[in-house]
Amino acid sequence: MNFSEDIKKAVEVLKAGGVILYPTDTVWGIGCDATNFEAVKKVYEIKQRDDSKAMICLVDSDVRMQRYFRNVPEVAWSIIDIADKPTTLILDGCTNVAPNLLAEDGSLAIRVTREEFSKELCYRFQKPIVSTSANISGEPAAQNYCDIDEKILNAVDYVCQSRRQEHLPHQPSSIIKLSPSGEVKIIRK
Repeated sequence: MNFSEDIKKAVEVLKAGGVILYPTDTVWGIGCDATNFEAVKKVYEIKQRDDSKAMICLVDSDVRMQRYFRNVPEVAWSIIDIADKPTTLILDGCTNVAPNLLAEDGSLAIRVTREEFSKELCYRFQKPIVSTSANISGEPAAQNYCDIDEKILNAVDYVCQSRRQEHLPHQPSSIIKLSPSGEVKIIRK
């Protein structure tokens, strides 16, 4: 299966409310439509994770990111521009996503991906995609496809073909929480 066919199949599954396993700009991720309550619920179940622990979403551009927040602090754009590694922003005032995706304080963790596969997937899907590490909660994140637990592989609706042969070290993203006034708090370097 080529890159385009893989993306097309993943988008079909996302649109149908399914859950996918896919390569991202960091570790392998479990993903679904970030606006679909039932799909998000299924991801929490697959990870065996309490839904009070929020998950990250990916988008393909800062323009798309802006559609899901009432107010993006000015400093967010600077961080996106200068970040030299994948950087997730936690922002307040999120709208138009599944309520079970939000943290208890109403914030949402979101990242503009620059990696070819996840960026194209987000672009074609036209909505944010959940991106939580492909592991059972509490276990190590799957850096590469070969690290993914069989339970996870069997629980999703589609496993992307792209980048399965990789054996590279991958790190989770940096996480920065921004207050509406632009105050910066580093959660994970």
